[in-house]
Amino acid sequence: MSKKIVYFITSASWLSLASLVLATGAAQIPDPLKGATFCSVLTSIGKAVGTVVGSLGAIMFIVAGIFYLTSAGSPERIGVAKKTLIYAIAGLVIGLSANMIVDFVKKSIGASGGNC
Repeated sequence: MSKKIVYFITSASWLSLASLVLATGAAQIPDPLKGATFCSVLTSIGKAVGTVVGSLGAIMFIVAGIFYLTSAGSPERIGVAKKTLIYAIAGLVIGLSANMIVDFVKKSIGASGGNC
């Protein structure tokens, strides 16, 4: 037998077994979101991402200061410290504006109705 026929028979048998299990009514799929709406999930994800990005931005702000203090006047290392500081500030701005970004996305996709 060719491999395609064996794969087809195996797949068909697995699918038929799944339909038998679901036909008995014993299998119930639990709700992983526990009744949460799309808006609440989107808001929770936005808050979590904002917290993580803001925290990493604050840590990188400190790291940039350490890079600058340990540069010993080297222009290359001062440049690295400046780049790190710029990225840290960008991370802080994104982290602090995470809720505004989530609200903008919700309004853009039309999910900012009364159920949010």
